[in-house]
Amino acid sequence: MPLSFLTDDHVPDDETGGAPDHPSYEDLDWWRRPYRPGPWRVGGAAVLLLLASYVLFSAMIIAMAGSLPGAGICVAVAALVIVFAVRVVHSGVQVSAQGLRQVGVFASTTVAWSGITALRTAQQPVRWLGLPRTVQGQAVIAEAADGGAARTLISSHSADFLARPEGFDMAADVLESWAATYRR
Repeated sequence: MPLSFLTDDHVPDDETGGAPDHPSYEDLDWWRRPYRPGPWRVGGAAVLLLLASYVLFSAMIIAMAGSLPGAGICVAVAALVIVFAVRVVHSGVQVSAQGLRQVGVFASTTVAWSGITALRTAQQPVRWLGLPRTVQGQAVIAEAADGGAARTLISSHSADFLARPEGFDMAADVLESWAATYRR
């Protein structure tokens, strides 16, 4: 059975007259992550989704036992764990022609390219997997135009790049090329 949706053999919706369901890759105003999520980030989200499935299964057992308020609480907890897992995978750095966006689990920060004076890679102590422990590594740092504190965007020991130095180098190069193109 051919699976044409997995290859380039099919005709996209925008060529058949239908509306495309996502912006094209060439659309530079579309926010995109310039690197893939790392195995630590994806693995952590998978563990959270596994936990959510156990909580949903327990909600089903509790509902069959007759305690609907308890089952509702379990479903609510599972929904929160699922939302948290999605935010963990979604977090990272995103770029567009408008600027740079650092998406966190609980908050996001967007800076226009004009608000960044320099984007550079530096050898410095970095946090290991986001924990308080620091190790020597590399970091891509954005210096603010208003004289504010420099912001670490990505590091070689984060959940995206731990044990993937070539992935960090490629992501740093892409971020620096976006900054060179749009920072004026």
